[in-house]
Amino acid sequence: MNHTDIPLDTRHLFHPLDHKLVELLRTLSPEDWQRPTVAKAWKVKDVASHLLDGSLRTLSMQRDRYFGEAMPPIEGYLDLVAWLNQLNADWVEATQRLSPQVLTLLLELTGPMVSDYYVGLNLGQEAIFSVAWAGEDTSYNWMHVAREYTEKWHHQQQIREAVGQPGILNQEFYLPVLQTFFLALPHTFRQVEAPLGTVVSATISAEAGGTWHLTKQEKGWVLTEQPEQEASAKVEIPLDVSWKLFTKSLRPHDVEDQILKTGDTRLAQQVLEMVSVMA
Repeated sequence: MNHTDIPLDTRHLFHPLDHKLVELLRTLSPEDWQRPTVAKAWKVKDVASHLLDGSLRTLSMQRDRYFGEAMPPIEGYLDLVAWLNQLNADWVEATQRLSPQVLTLLLELTGPMVSDYYVGLNLGQEAIFSVAWAGEDTSYNWMHVAREYTEKWHHQQQIREAVGQPGILNQEFYLPVLQTFFLALPHTFRQVEAPLGTVVSATISAEAGGTWHLTKQEKGWVLTEQPEQEASAKVEIPLDVSWKLFTKSLRPHDVEDQILKTGDTRLAQQVLEMVSVMA
């Protein structure tokens, strides 16, 4: 099967993002590697280890089609999240014995191979894994690759925030992340009732942000570029809050005083429930 509609192509961003990661890690002091991050229990070193885990799993399972560990019985989304969380925790624990220098070396070695793999994919073909947080049972490679880009981006951003080194929260690197994150918005509203034609608008402030519109249609809630009606609810989220909110590092109650909501508060509040990671 080949799909000709490619809404988003993030392949060109993998190599420069990898370069920025290695460049960042080489500047860190021993104290920096032990700094806490918004990833709750994970320190900077743990997040770097998780990024390496992602690279090795991508090369093994996706590129080489080698699945060394059988998936347990999965009854639903929560079971899948629990299994993934356990895999992640097991790896981080096992790699405690690796030095920061070894982690950096392995990330420098594997990053370009992973990026080459993604760059070579046909975006219109069916992906090996679906994007469950967007409500998809089957995904195309353009969506799968975009999801993988957001994973690499937001974990690097966790490190950057922890050590006070900005550099990727900008239009070049972050806008494609937001474009991908907001693909979860229709799924977030799947059980929300509203009259046909109702529009909900979400704005991420600053140059690297944008505005996304969700419209209630016969087939459900749909992202629309130019809605025909004025929005019944509007939400404005600060740039630096948005990525942490949509990756579940922060929850709506943590940032209520930083969010501007107008119109129907029920619809506006639902935007803040969007989670664009497996969590």
